[in-house]
Amino acid sequence: MRKLIFLIIVTLGASVGLLSAADDDAWTRAVMAVVGALFAAPIGAVLTRRRKPTGATPLPDGPIETSGSTSPRALASNYWRDKGHPPFMKPSEAEPDRHMFDPDRQA
Repeated sequence: MRKLIFLIIVTLGASVGLLSAADDDAWTRAVMAVVGALFAAPIGAVLTRRRKPTGATPLPDGPIETSGSTSPRALASNYWRDKGHPPFMKPSEAEPDRHMFDPDRQA
């Protein structure tokens, strides 16, 4: 059924292209029909696609590996602790103009 609706929409696009060049020669009508079909194909694909469920899927219960794990589940669970940065990719705490490379700060 979805494929039939898609083909009807593409055919409508081709017929709009054909009707827009009704007074021209055969090659122009053919090109305009192809252009109309090309514009109608993505519109038909969007209108006839399968909808995914919109409900949020909960995270499964169980232990989370937090020792340096970069799995999406571990990153999501530690997002607030890590302030949105992956492990070992955090920017330095000091500001660049605060002498962050002074020898007394290299402890």
